[in-house]
Amino acid sequence: MSDRTTHWQTVYATKGETEVSWFQDNPAISLEMIRAAAPDRSAAIIDIGGGASRLADALLRDGYHNLAVLDLSANALDAAKQRIGSAASAIDWIVADATTWRPAKTYDIWHDRAAFHFLTDPRDRAAYVERLRSALAPGGHVIIGTFALDGPEKCSGLPVQRHDSASLSGELGPEFELVETRSEIHRTPWNSTQAFQFSRFRRRG
Repeated sequence: MSDRTTHWQTVYATKGETEVSWFQDNPAISLEMIRAAAPDRSAAIIDIGGGASRLADALLRDGYHNLAVLDLSANALDAAKQRIGSAASAIDWIVADATTWRPAKTYDIWHDRAAFHFLTDPRDRAAYVERLRSALAPGGHVIIGTFALDGPEKCSGLPVQRHDSASLSGELGPEFELVETRSEIHRTPWNSTQAFQFSRFRRRG
């Protein structure tokens, strides 16, 4: 088990869903960007680092039905499955590291809120982008939410790499064109604030 996997397994084994700083009851910006990118409810969507996030629940309620959630932590995915209940059987739950995962299919939407910013090593970011390229259909959209340039320097005891749309564009390369970028001030369960940015890119071709 990698150090990353061990860290996140421990986090989700010792903390409840609402006891982590990134907990979000309503993933409004993610939903709005996904709806704009893929109004067709049959679009294939993968949530990278989705963990126990409530995005999958919200997408199911919105009529999307071709969903996958990938996370390092089986504990996190189990928490989401238990919360969603019987409808969880319609979702593809993938326990994997996004930097080493081998996608078995292609997706129309690659969504990531607060996973990419933990990749502080350029080699890990390059490996992540390589998997993204193999998993995303031509014309597909990438939505990445990270701490903004004025956001926290650490999360869950780990250093992070903060981003804006320009730095993300540099990581993804010229085949991805920026469609929109938005700012969000996230309020944690204990009422502190964190500056996030969300950027949506379209894969050319």
